[in-house]
Amino acid sequence: MISTKEEMKQEKFFLEIPTITRKQEALDYLAEFIKYRSDLNGMGSMNMCLEGALYEEWLLELRKREDIEYVSQINRCLSKTFFVIRKNDNRIVGMINIRYNISNEMLRKGVSHIGYGIRPTERRKGYAKIALYLGLIEEQKLGEDNVLLECTVDNIGSNKTIRALGGRLEKTELDANDNTMTNYYWINVNDSVKKYFEQYDNKIEKIKVGL
Repeated sequence: MISTKEEMKQEKFFLEIPTITRKQEALDYLAEFIKYRSDLNGMGSMNMCLEGALYEEWLLELRKREDIEYVSQINRCLSKTFFVIRKNDNRIVGMINIRYNISNEMLRKGVSHIGYGIRPTERRKGYAKIALYLGLIEEQKLGEDNVLLECTVDNIGSNKTIRALGGRLEKTELDANDNTMTNYYWINVNDSVKKYFEQYDNKIEKIKVGL
């Protein structure tokens, strides 16, 4: 019988664009964050489903967030949102929101390139690092050379994850949006993807479904 530790060594992950097929799984994922009173990170506006919006409306919003004219109208940046899927059991273990073509003005205001989250029952397994590595690969595909990430000072796990993928602390200051002390990190995308290739490549399934 394969031990849990051995099973984890064999796990593989991939990113999947949200579709109607995952509706109930996605809503269960969201409900788990509410149950554990956890911050809704990396969900790409999925919190609108808590405010009366339908899942289908959220899917439409995700597509619109990839349109430059639309995001300009709502003062946002272009973004893509993915489920992080564990291939072994086809389970959503996390989500990641990739932002790109961010203006210098938005960067100065603390708008970051990558937001990610792991569901509460799947944490402390190293999945956040895998999710962030997958996110860096997506940023690389979009032509981003350097990406900004932010997390609160007291979020020890997230700070460790960002540093583990090459994050260089630029500044620590009060985030005016939520009044919290926040660390801001820069990651050189190409350098980190190359540097951590051997460490994480064997965890990545070389497919992307849901396109």
